[in-house]
Amino acid sequence: MTAVIGIDFGTTNSVVSVLGPGGAIATARIPAGGEMLDVFRSVLCFWTDEVRAGGKLRHAAGPDAIEAYLDDPLDSRLIMSMKTYLAQRSFTETRIFGRPFTLERLVALFLRELLAKAGATPHGARIVAGRPVRFAGEFADDALGEARLRAAYAEAALPGIDVALEPEAAGYRFARTLTRAATVLIGDFGGGTSDFSLLRFEPGDDGGVTALGHAGIGIAGDTFDYRIIDRVISPRLGKGDVYTVMGKELPVPPEYFSTFARWHRMSLMRTPRTLREIGEVARASAHPERLRALITLIEDELGYRLYQTVSAAKAALSTQDAAVLRFRHKNLDIERTVTRAEFEDWIAEDLSRLAATVDRALGESRVDAQAVDHVFLTGGTSFVPAVRRLFDDRFGRDKVTAGGEFVSVAEGLALIGRDRALRAAA
Repeated sequence: MTAVIGIDFGTTNSVVSVLGPGGAIATARIPAGGEMLDVFRSVLCFWTDEVRAGGKLRHAAGPDAIEAYLDDPLDSRLIMSMKTYLAQRSFTETRIFGRPFTLERLVALFLRELLAKAGATPHGARIVAGRPVRFAGEFADDALGEARLRAAYAEAALPGIDVALEPEAAGYRFARTLTRAATVLIGDFGGGTSDFSLLRFEPGDDGGVTALGHAGIGIAGDTFDYRIIDRVISPRLGKGDVYTVMGKELPVPPEYFSTFARWHRMSLMRTPRTLREIGEVARASAHPERLRALITLIEDELGYRLYQTVSAAKAALSTQDAAVLRFRHKNLDIERTVTRAEFEDWIAEDLSRLAATVDRALGESRVDAQAVDHVFLTGGTSFVPAVRRLFDDRFGRDKVTAGGEFVSVAEGLALIGRDRALRAAA
């Protein structure tokens, strides 16, 4: 049979899996910073090179986009979270260095770069694209979201794609093992969002799937990273300190640290006016060395490196009771042991909101927790012990399965494409 390509275009990361003619499935390994990774960051960066290229607009995607942005954040434009706007009628186009770009065109640019970096050859292949049960946004139009998604693939020279539900794909391998009909809760944890879907799977290769309910929330891995930064890093940079003006003590402006919620926002602080203001506050503060360290962090564009360091410590806490967070650069020297108990205390409110989101999915589907036959969790955040306990305690440990980490959706999409092709040929 022809090759099948599953494309999991995500809000934060994207993954490509290929099912070759021999039936073997392989997730594309994509080069990034000397490593080969399964995931490709869902970002674009635009800039112009007026001297050498006469103002020609250039762009990069994934890790190359992040590198280009870090090289010159004030004279480039970083585009993130494109997927969240697909179902929003209010978004029609944006202008990048004076040029108009529709959302479909932006996504198409990204998809072409993704497939090229993945080494996937789409010509003659069956393409299966994932879509959420419900697209993001308070007033999301799901029909518009899918139409725009299909249009973006068509603009990327990939017309006539198949579309499948992402949670169906995430649990597809698991669902193929069922011997009887089952109600399955799929928890898909991304970098920026967590989505929970109740699906009814019918057994066998010809079995179908029915979406019963869905709920999502903007809490996932990035949020947990920020909790660590807020408790461990920010106080070493002046958060919570005071400075004195005309004999009166004032708090160091908290907005200096709210930008840490997303690493790229730190680059927006690298302006002479902002850095001058922080310097003036530092001179009048109780601990001037802390704010000077913040200035160094901003000037030397260390936001992305900082988040990588914190994310590594968070991952270690999934298998260890404690992890050492080390971050050193010039006048900033942080070494702090973070315990799993501390971390779980910091994310306690986030865990409560995740649990409430699961409740909404159950309520919408009118399914009691006792009626859920299986729970399948995927995504890196599903390995956080406190997250896993939410589901073990609610549904019973014997019902909960995790797997695939970042690749289960893309692999499932490729398998769905294979089975659809076999049924069509029968």
